[in-house]
Formats: sequence, C-alpha cells, structure tokens
Amino acid sequence: MSDLVTRAQITLLSRTLHVPEERLAHLERLGAQHLHELQEALAKVMFAQHNQTFSRLSMLVPVIPLSISLPLVQRLVPALIAGRAAGAIGVDHPRKAAEALTILSPGYAADGAPYMDPHAVGQLADYAPPEPVVRIVNEILRRRDYVTAGPFLAYATPTLIAAVERGAHDDEGLIRSAAYAYSGESISMVVRHLLNGNLQRVPKLVRTILGGSAELQLAAVSVFSRCDADVIVGIGDILFDEGSTEDIGALIRAFVTAGVVPETMRFVGQLSPSALDRLAANPAVAEPESVDAFTAAIDIDSDAAVWRGLLELADRTPAPATRRIGGNLSHLDGAMLAQLPAVLTAADLWTPLLRILAVAEPDAQSRIGEVWSALEDAERGALEQRIADLQLGEQLSALAATLRITH
Repeated sequence: MSDLVTRAQITLLSRTLHVPEERLAHLERLGAQHLHELQEALAKVMFAQHNQTFSRLSMLVPVIPLSISLPLVQRLVPALIAGRAAGAIGVDHPRKAAEALTILSPGYAADGAPYMDPHAVGQLADYAPPEPVVRIVNEILRRRDYVTAGPFLAYATPTLIAAVERGAHDDEGLIRSAAYAYSGESISMVVRHLLNGNLQRVPKLVRTILGGSAELQLAAVSVFSRCDADVIVGIGDILFDEGSTEDIGALIRAFVTAGVVPETMRFVGQLSPSALDRLAANPAVAEPESVDAFTAAIDIDSDAAVWRGLLELADRTPAPATRRIGGNLSHLDGAMLAQLPAVLTAADLWTPLLRILAVAEPDAQSRIGEVWSALEDAERGALEQRIADLQLGEQLSALAATLRITH
C-alpha cells in the first residue's frame, strides 16, 4: 500500500486517539494495512466501552416521540455524546434513526459525525434517506472535515452514491475525502458509478484536479491508483481528453516533486494503450529529473503493478529516455535484479523490459547479464527464446554474451 495511504491512516489514528499526528509519526513503519487494522481495533474497543450505557438510553427511543426528544437533544446534549450514542441506538432502532436524520439539523449532525462508529453507520446505510444524508455530507465538506467523511465511504450504497452525485457539488471535497477511505474496492465502486452515471461527473472532477492545488492532486492519485483496472482505464482516457500537454506535464512534475512515483506508476500501469502513448510522448516524462525519479522509487518491495507502470511507460518513451531508464535499472541493487525475473514472469512483463534493454548501452546490458547468469538453465533458456521471438538478438547481444560467458 502506498505512502499516501499510510499517511492518511496516521491521520485517522490520531483522530481516534485524540493525539497530535507528530506523536504517531514513528508508526508509519507499520504500513497502511497494519495501521488500518490498529485504528479499527482501537475504535472498536472505545465504542464498546459505552455500549451498555447507550443500550439503556436506547430503551427510551420507542417511548418518547422523536419530534419531542430530538429538539431537546440538540439543545442540551453535546454533539460528542450524541455522536457516540447515535450508532448504538441506531442499530437497535434503524427506522427511528432514519427518521431522526430528517429532523436533525445538518450542523448538529456534522458536529457529531466525527464521534460516530462507522461500522454502526454501515449497518444503517440501507435505511438512510438520501436527501438528509446529502445535506449532512455537504455541511461536512463545507467545513473541510475530510477525515470524517472518508471512512464512511466504505458503507455507501448505490442509492446514496447516486444522491451524492446529484446533490454534493464540492468536487475537491469529495476527492480529498475519498483519500481517507481505506478500501480500494469501495473507492472503485463509487468512481465506477460516477463514470457510468448520466451526470457525467468525472470530466468535471478531472478538470478540478488539473486546476487544483498540490494537496488535491496528491489526494487524487491516492484515490485513483487504488481503483480497479477498468476504472483506471476510464479515468485515464478522460484525463487525456480533458488535459492539455501542459496540464499533464505539470501533473507529472508535481508527482515527481512530491515523491509519489509508486502511486503514479500503479495508476499508469493500468492505462489504455492510447493513454500510455500520449503520456509517454509528454516532454515532462522524458526530463532527466523525471526519468531518474521513476527508477529511484523502485525498491525490493515494489509490487508488480508499480513495475508494470514503469516498464510499460519506459517502453514507449523516446529513445534517450528509454536508454537512461535501462541504464538506471542496471544499477539497481543486485538482490533486486536477482528477484526481477520472478516478477517479470508472474506479471508477464518480459516483453517491455527486453525492449527497454535493447535500447540500453552495452555496459548496462552486461551488468544485468552478470546477475541473471545465476538463473537456472531452464530459465536462461526461456529468456534466450524470448529474445529470439522478439527478434532482439542483435540489440541484446551484450546481455546474451554476458549470460553465456559468466555461466
């Protein structure tokens, strides 16, 4: 999982524990998944502490009409307490909770939302009336409380998504909130709905991103890089329809400067061939600073999706940039180069890499050949066959010679 998602989980954990983020910075080494699990476990314990008390309050719900109780609650009960109670009471009385949403003021509901148990809200999603929910969402976005909005995304139903599409017009707020959602599956479901919806919301979202702040653009790459392949194809095609060469170049430079190359490559690797061609032709991609950043971001833990983005893009860049990438790859750590054949085979990425190496300098080919000379005979035979099938024997002569000499 990406560094951007890890940072978002630190923010969510700091909200749960009510401590400054800097006090939790050392936990980033745990990674996004473990931080997410920690935050979920702590939240579960904290909400469970109050369940017995709130269960007693829940017994009063059928007795006192909401039209009488809720105005009093909004005047007398702090939003923190109401938010903590709302989930437990709502699970016991889901239809009453749905009715309450039509009575509560959006401001009071937004005040209490940070203290609600997202899991309990998830159990109420099928009962929630869309219009009041959209009013509350709009109030949360108006406050720029994206940390609160994000986790609830995992529990959005198609009906609620459609209502938000119609009624929530803060594009930046929606994107920045989604960056705090952990589940790529949930994000994909929402974005897929927006892609297929009649309102054609995604082109407007893309234009907002292209003209937005660096923070918005980083949130966008965090969101879109976690989407399913079909969703990324749709987003990518719209991105290149809406964005000029200058727009896309500025976006690439912003991602390189911010050090979010792994997220960028994960997105790039799922683009359609036409979008990949247009990206590779962008002058910003071939700039030495970009080329070096692309390869410097690769490490031994990089997953196949990141490698796919790098190799598919490099295979399409102008020859000088491709040659530089090939040279940079040859200087990777020996252990990483030794593991690379397994990644290439599993992800079916031998073709782009061999075409990149065919453009590389002979000494770069030789350095890689020395590491790969330790491959088993069957693996080296398969590699030589791939070279022959691609008709790259002459261009890869230094690699092939080194494999034979050092074996």
